[in-house]
Amino acid sequence: MKYARAIAFAALAGITILSTGCAVVRGQETAGAYVDDAAITTAVKAKYVEDKTVAATAISVETLNGTVQLSGFAKSQAEKDKAEALARGVKNVRAVRNDIAVRP
Repeated sequence: MKYARAIAFAALAGITILSTGCAVVRGQETAGAYVDDAAITTAVKAKYVEDKTVAATAISVETLNGTVQLSGFAKSQAEKDKAEALARGVKNVRAVRNDIAVRP
């Protein structure tokens, strides 16, 4: 009985993961592309945290098919430019859309 319950739970967890966790998101073609995009987003955010000139908490990062979308607010044009440069320096980034607004 114990094993039957464990098997049933594992099967349910597997079905849940396959139907939600590995689902293709935002029109992407493969789960692998989704994982790659998540890795790019994480790498860009990590660069922002490491860099003292970019406010990591004020800038949002999203990635779709290797294109990084930046949004949020920067204190200066220099910070906005640095955020874009850091994003472009991440492996597998194909393009960067910089929609960061500079606060006066």
